[in-house]
Amino acid sequence: MSATGLLYRLLAPAGARGQLVVLIFHRVLPEPDALRPGEPDLAEFSRQMRFWARHFQVLPLLEAAQRLAEGRLPAAAACITFDDGYADNLDVATPVLQALGLPATLFVASGFLDGGVMWNDLLIEALRQAPGTALDLTALGLGVLHLNAPGGRAAAAAELLQRIKRQPLAQRAALAEAVLAASGGVRPTLMLSTAQLRRMAGLDWEIGAHTVRHPILDVLPDAQARQEIRDSKQYLEQLLGQPVRSFAYPNGRPGQDYAARHVAMVREAGFSVAVSTRLAVARSGDDVLQLPRFTPWDRQPLAYAARVARALL
Repeated sequence: MSATGLLYRLLAPAGARGQLVVLIFHRVLPEPDALRPGEPDLAEFSRQMRFWARHFQVLPLLEAAQRLAEGRLPAAAACITFDDGYADNLDVATPVLQALGLPATLFVASGFLDGGVMWNDLLIEALRQAPGTALDLTALGLGVLHLNAPGGRAAAAAELLQRIKRQPLAQRAALAEAVLAASGGVRPTLMLSTAQLRRMAGLDWEIGAHTVRHPILDVLPDAQARQEIRDSKQYLEQLLGQPVRSFAYPNGRPGQDYAARHVAMVREAGFSVAVSTRLAVARSGDDVLQLPRFTPWDRQPLAYAARVARALL
């Protein structure tokens, strides 16, 4: 065993003092993309997965959550999760995971299967395709985005995403469509088809629910939030012919994107496990319907390894 692996086992021992690292990903890109700087490409993802395969025991999420609750985690336990339902999870990520024998969970926003496009992807692709050095969105109440300012189109995309993300669901979708139209851009095809999702389920991916249309639950009326949670589960179960027992809160920050009443809705819907985006590792006593997730963002291997160690302290 390497010194690094021994350190992680000392920091996260087996049993009741165990800790669970739940990683969160969205996309794995074939090549680097300046407009998606937070997403790993194939080479980076492969390096990261080799790290986790070497130093941690990677478990299926449902099994890991049960073992955490019962104080039976192995030393240096981890899970790998993906949100939303992008096709590159199958095309790019799956071969890497299979080669290393790593299980993973995919949380699907069911309303975007078969050609749907998430609002944030519409905005990013609009700014990618917009001609010239500025995109005039004053008619939409969004001003003029300067595409050649410091940070370029990536900075403009980040600004626009932040301004729109907490809009009501229908208004957010309509604004994203209008921005794409103003840019003259073409709709991207990024999400899984139902056939691809069934294939992933057959490859032993755990499939979880992520609502239907990926709303921020706390801005919805309770009846609509409950429907988003319940309908995503029911649709995926009918589609796959198997139980869907895990859930991921959209955006996922407790107290900001969802509240205690939404946790109750998830429990009432029949989910056994749910994950947030609270930046931490899971420890004994944590609510299995609000497990935190932690993904190191460092690209330099030593800094990456050190950040994992600090998270376990």
